[in-house]
Amino acid sequence: MKVSDILRFKGATLYTVAPDTSLSAAVHIMAEKDIGSLVVMQYSELVGILTFREVINTLAKNHGNLGTAHVGDVMEKSPMTCTSEMDLDEARRIMLDKHMRYLPVLDGNTLNGVISFYDVAKAVVEAQSFENTMLKAYIRDWPAAEDASTNTK
Repeated sequence: MKVSDILRFKGATLYTVAPDTSLSAAVHIMAEKDIGSLVVMQYSELVGILTFREVINTLAKNHGNLGTAHVGDVMEKSPMTCTSEMDLDEARRIMLDKHMRYLPVLDGNTLNGVISFYDVAKAVVEAQSFENTMLKAYIRDWPAAEDASTNTK
């Protein structure tokens, strides 16, 4: 399975902000859309990612206030990315090794989406469920003659 398979099922909706967006406005977007990350774009180029981790760190540093911070002040600059043709196992390994919950998908300079660790886990569970169903069907349809001949030997 490839990253593009996840993007195909997930859909094309992508939420972005500019680095000069107030952190407060970005938090409102994240809450309204029920999303855990925003891709930060400047001049049609990926420059960072804002996740709830950066928001919480800012709140902790400012004693519960977002203050006048802007997204560019707290975002993760130059985040790790993957391509849509990357194998899902490789993307999962990157996310685990780098403790990333969100991974932007770039093909060249084109941002195609963001996959989350939830998206990856869901894809793995669905693939395993399909494989289990196929194996059960195979076992259930096991030819009786072959089964009987192997038991008598």
